[in-house]
Amino acid sequence: MKDEEVEKLRGVVRDCVSKHLYSSAIFFADKVAAFTGDTADIYMQAQALFLGHHYRRALHLLTSSKIIFRDLRFRYLAAKCLEELKEWQQCLVMLGDAKVDEHGNVHSLKDSNIAYLDKDGEDREINISAAICFLRGKAHEALENRSQALQWYKAAIKADPYCYEALECLIDNHMLSFEEEVNLLSTLQFAPEDGWLSVFYSCLIKKYDKEYVVEARFTELEREPCVSKSSEVSVSGTLKDNTDLLACKAEYYHQCGEYQKCFELTTMLLERDPFHLKCTLVHIAAAMELGHANELYLMACSLVKDYPQNCPSRCPQPQRQQAFLWYLNQNSIALSWFAVGCYYYCIKKLDQSRRFFCKATTLDGTFSSAWIGFGNAYSVREEGDQAMASFRTAARLFPGCHLPMLYIGMEYMRTHNFKLAEQFFMQAEAICPVDPLVYNELGVVAYHTKEYQKAVRWFEKTLSLVPSTVNERWEPTLANLAHALRKLKRYQEAISYYDKALALSTRSLSTYAGLAYTYHLQDNLDAAITYYHKALGLKPDDQFCTEMLTIALADECTRGDNPV
Repeated sequence: MKDEEVEKLRGVVRDCVSKHLYSSAIFFADKVAAFTGDTADIYMQAQALFLGHHYRRALHLLTSSKIIFRDLRFRYLAAKCLEELKEWQQCLVMLGDAKVDEHGNVHSLKDSNIAYLDKDGEDREINISAAICFLRGKAHEALENRSQALQWYKAAIKADPYCYEALECLIDNHMLSFEEEVNLLSTLQFAPEDGWLSVFYSCLIKKYDKEYVVEARFTELEREPCVSKSSEVSVSGTLKDNTDLLACKAEYYHQCGEYQKCFELTTMLLERDPFHLKCTLVHIAAAMELGHANELYLMACSLVKDYPQNCPSRCPQPQRQQAFLWYLNQNSIALSWFAVGCYYYCIKKLDQSRRFFCKATTLDGTFSSAWIGFGNAYSVREEGDQAMASFRTAARLFPGCHLPMLYIGMEYMRTHNFKLAEQFFMQAEAICPVDPLVYNELGVVAYHTKEYQKAVRWFEKTLSLVPSTVNERWEPTLANLAHALRKLKRYQEAISYYDKALALSTRSLSTYAGLAYTYHLQDNLDAAITYYHKALGLKPDDQFCTEMLTIALADECTRGDNPV
């Protein structure tokens, strides 16, 4: 066959692949390889087989070719076939021997003389070494060797900053602490024209910097196009409405406790891109915090509809709850189960909530939010052993996430084991030094152990870290600070914080009782009696307020009988 005819067939194969006509691509690639016997054509045939999900056949074709020992393309594609077949140990063997240190530096390669022979390479390719390192990381993670997976993911992103999958695994699986993430980004070798990518990556990692620093990064990526002296347009300006960037911003709002702002942004993003899963997860979390049960129900139904597996075309029409559960029993995507678990948690149906959180963790063992939700569903019912098991699993799987440590500490505090609780809270603080909730819990521990001065410091630290205006969520912290100040006999300061707490919520018995008692200690009986009455209006059978009101009234009568 003439060279022109062969080249025409190669073009047909490439066009079939681009149009996703894989059976046609396989048919013609097989004929081209038979005509020429060229290694590039054999590789093209193997790729067509891989894309057509004929993994065994593609693997056999690659391994039967002697060039697999000399061309990394062949070895890498063979390893990808083994990945799809879930033969992870054989996948590692196919990729060859190599060692990586804790910093992600690869050395001791036995096959370093193997070439990467690609005659049709693009101008800018992902480094084949980065792809191989990433695949090694996936294999080790599947084999539950998470320490090795971590090192290979670091090696992949260091080999080529364009290997985004490696960074995504490190971030989504909480494999690194904030400091480790920052240090890793500082070691990446970005090209001069990739400054925008460096800034974008810094927005993807944990956002524990000062608020103005994080905001500056978002501003830099969102700024309007500007023309430099060389008349080149800034690429970063085009990212102003980028969905990924706005999803990062929504995640930051959630971290800062600005749940309404986060919810509004994710709602807008999901109208634009309804299938953006990262945004969907943040949207579910914000809806949970705001108590939007109807939104959670609609999201769960939408996920079931959009990600069906073996769902029938028709669903019978029984009552709403039965139809909901009937549909879900046909579905197996972890995010859908998680959304359902959140819905039931929100409406206080904890047994069903645990059931669906469990399904989510079974389907995706690296789903951190599902593990934490699973533990909380047990914790609310004070089933401490099961809750601790979930939180410990999360702490083991996600060493860069502080929430498991925080919730383990809360469980120990609930059982009055304050020393162990404090240890876990300090570990959480070491991982995330900007979460106000951690310092609030440390303050509660200090209060219970009668270290009131330390408690005041922790509560003041909590309020200083609240990134926005103090809202009702932080009313308990204000009341706790007032209790601690009262214990230190700093009554006027205590009254000030009680008033601030009442300005946020007028339904707190402990705040009214604490304020009444503080006035009582100041011998301001009129104010004390007034607030005891308000406390008893919330809970008429409260023993402390009833007894103290009796004493205050007796003192008032005594004072009336013996005026000064």
